Amino acid sequence: MSLFNNCVGKSLNTSLKWMNEPLEWEFSEQNSLRITAPPRADFFHNPTQESRTNSAPFLYTTTNANFILTTRVSVDIRDRNDSGCLMVMADENNWAKLCYEDFGGRPSIISVVTKDISDDCIGDYVGNINPFLRVSRYDSCIAFHYSLDGNEWALVRYFGMNNIHNLKVGVVAQSPVGDGCVVQFDYLHLLPNTNIDVRKVWS
Repeated sequence: MSLFNNCVGKSLNTSLKWMNEPLEWEFSEQNSLRITAPPRADFFHNPTQESRTNSAPFLYTTTNANFILTTRVSVDIRDRNDSGCLMVMADENNWAKLCYEDFGGRPSIISVVTKDISDDCIGDYVGNINPFLRVSRYDSCIAFHYSLDGNEWALVRYFGMNNIHNLKVGVVAQSPVGDGCVVQFDYLHLLPNTNIDVRKVWS
């Protein structure tokens, strides 16, 4: 199921909601979504405990089911850490995101798992492409994968989440240290998952 079906212009379907709705966002006639991330927009709870930021635009739906969530993302990178992400959120202190993000001039796959404090992990350098991102859930287990072509997937991260009733799942656009960036999500597919081992790499 495409969660972007019946979304055109600045009109959402009944399954989607905004957290931190941005000033600029729009669906195309082909149901792709463009978001302009505001300056300094981010989700990150610094391990130094000096700051907690929960300000990035997050378009989401809620689910209690086991699922596979996929998208293809492109980012008009202007500043360090500009990115587009898939995110799953149990509450404001328990969430995780899989991002295509600029890391010191090297567009890379980045993941963050937050259980009160954020655990930031730098993954593969992939260059200036439009990667595919995937989140899989089975009960309390979550896996992150990415793909360069939409066919062959690489495991990025495997972890557990607690208290994930009415889990929020969707897309995030962020510009943590910059003055904003434009992120496009070509689609957002939410499918049922029956595979107990979410680490498994399959097409």
